[in-house]
Amino acid sequence: MPEIVEVLIDGGEASPGPPLGPTLGPMGVNIMQIAGDINKKTAAFKGMKVPVKITIAEDKSYEIEVGTPPISALIKDELGLEKGASNPRTDKAGDMTIEQLVKICEMKGDSLLGATTKNKALEVTGSCVSMGIYVDGKPPKEAQRLIIAGAYDDALGD
Repeated sequence: MPEIVEVLIDGGEASPGPPLGPTLGPMGVNIMQIAGDINKKTAAFKGMKVPVKITIAEDKSYEIEVGTPPISALIKDELGLEKGASNPRTDKAGDMTIEQLVKICEMKGDSLLGATTKNKALEVTGSCVSMGIYVDGKPPKEAQRLIIAGAYDDALGD
């Protein structure tokens, strides 16, 4: 029966210390090798907490699945923000370009429900609504209407 270990790692900074070492040590696996593989897979999320799931088989082979940080964390990182607006209805915390929107859609990848980049962009802009983040200089709900209308189809690649 394979053992499953789920940990939260700083992107690109896994080490044989906690939380990996104490958890994996008793399993007799090569912790340094696992940490190195995790770092390769999480390098794009440097500076963010990333959920990682390690499945260890009886023969000590392993498989690493990397989750992605929440959309809000990706938006804050992309825009260099500490937090969103305290009152998103009236305050503006930042402004995201369409290129940044596409980048976040690509980073989230298959963990977004949308089948197309356009649908994924609508999901990400939905998070912008609750954070007070404008998209392409427009309030997020207006940006969503423009995305639906096809105004950004060229940039979204759909």
